[in-house]
Amino acid sequence: MDKLRIDKWLWAARFFKTRTLAAEEVQRDRVLVNDTVVAQGEIVLVNDRYGIRLTRVVPSTERLKTL
Repeated sequence: MDKLRIDKWLWAARFFKTRTLAAEEVQRDRVLVNDTVVAQGEIVLVNDRYGIRLTRVVPSTERLKTL
């Protein structure tokens, strides 16, 4: 598997719980590949650099309250 859609890769790598959430973050321009904002259906390759812009870090204790 040398290439994959960015939203599918983010989901498979477990950065997001669902592919829908991954696609939403890509749409909001929060995902970077090789220091460039990517489109939702963009294909990523092996050895690309990935980045996700965080807007809010939620402590695990707060996440557990919502379960």
